[in-house]
Amino acid sequence: MKSRRMLSMLLLLAAGIWSSGCSQKRIAPPSPPMAPELHDDLQKAAQLPYDQLFDKAVDLKFNAKDLEEMRKHLSETQAYCKQQAKTTGTGYDKQTNQLMDELKRSAGQADEPKRHELRCQIQDLRSSKAQMDMLADQLVPTAFQNGRAKLELIEKWPTEEQQIKQQIESGAYRQRHWGDVTDIGFRTIQPNQKDDIKRGEDALRQLRHEGAMPRELDNKQIQDYVNTVAQKVAANSDLQIPLKVMVLDSKEVNAFALPGGFLFIQRGLLEEVDDESQLAGVIAHEISHVTARHSYRLYKQALASSIVYSMAQIAAIILTGGAAGVGAYYALQYGFYGLGFALDLNLLGVSRDFELEADQLGVQYAWKAGYDPEGFIRFFGKMAGKHGYAIGASWFRTHPPFYQRMVDSKREIMYLPQKESWIVQTLQFEQMKPLLKEAAAKSNTAQEGKRPAMQPKEEGCEKPRQLYKPEEPIEAICSRLEERTAASR
Repeated sequence: MKSRRMLSMLLLLAAGIWSSGCSQKRIAPPSPPMAPELHDDLQKAAQLPYDQLFDKAVDLKFNAKDLEEMRKHLSETQAYCKQQAKTTGTGYDKQTNQLMDELKRSAGQADEPKRHELRCQIQDLRSSKAQMDMLADQLVPTAFQNGRAKLELIEKWPTEEQQIKQQIESGAYRQRHWGDVTDIGFRTIQPNQKDDIKRGEDALRQLRHEGAMPRELDNKQIQDYVNTVAQKVAANSDLQIPLKVMVLDSKEVNAFALPGGFLFIQRGLLEEVDDESQLAGVIAHEISHVTARHSYRLYKQALASSIVYSMAQIAAIILTGGAAGVGAYYALQYGFYGLGFALDLNLLGVSRDFELEADQLGVQYAWKAGYDPEGFIRFFGKMAGKHGYAIGASWFRTHPPFYQRMVDSKREIMYLPQKESWIVQTLQFEQMKPLLKEAAAKSNTAQEGKRPAMQPKEEGCEKPRQLYKPEEPIEAICSRLEERTAASR
């Protein structure tokens, strides 16, 4: 029975997720619908990185029924794990309300130390509830989305690849939007890029004033190296304004751009990239947001929809992935949740197209700069893997689906003229890594025990509990929630 249960856990593909959930009403976890041998084979295929899976998908022989059964099981398991988090969050809400009633009853009494302790407990419970919301609404869906994307790629890529080859052979691919790649640098993706410079300056000033911007990394060699790579990509892009690059001293795996050519690379991202082509791919993607003026276009769309957000919020929140953006730096590292950094991208209705535009242009810019354009796909796959979905939460946007992003990027790479050699790794990148390790150790020591500018309302309390860590696999989180709920029965 134990070995059978282990096989059940293994079926959950690259996301590495198992359905050890619980609710107030006991419900059995979803059971695997297929034979263990088939699960094992499918799991091995789906654990391949995206770039390798593109090459091997043609030779895989899973039928439509098998893939559909696995998709159904993934959906059931995702719902089950989300239910765990929601149920746990409801419990925290109940405890909070009880303590609020007790605090209200003690109003006017002289026992201030007891009331202080009640406020600290309430503060901690609110943080715990917000963590469960982040788990249910962001981390669980992102983790399972990767598993579904791998299944879709296994099923659909062989046909997609044949269609792409036919378009290349017929020359039809040249008619695609922004297909004039030989004219990169002479194209106007969106006019008036220079009008965004002041908007970017204002947004940066506001973010710093509000304490929502990590400080710059105190290492000139790393700053210079990243700037060199970024300027190389920018010189081979459609950017028509100067690029200003800063490396931020943050553990978060993220990069983002403000309007007007302000590019921010966070230390956590430099720690996660494996080669210079991956770094260049991410930088090229963010530069594309600037050349296409996505921040300003979203700002206008928000105004047209009567959504009141400042340019700083539109620029720094949407382009960093909504709620899992700048705020995640504080939420995941310091335990501050529910800070109001969220914006419902569905209200704007345009984020999917903008992200796909940045993917396409980013692939083109990396290619034009001489980098292996597959670097973007490799890094995306790494961040979508077993635990990367959590540490890289802010690097993923809520739209579009992983499958579409990967296939569209691969299609664009196949359309581009091939080169004899690509830049994948450089000596400068390899020299940067030890410097980064030293800088991270120094930074972590200097910041130990410190908090961001946004302090809890009740002073003198212990730091709110961190119920899960950014690098923790989702199965470990869900398993712990089940154990906690079982123990409370």
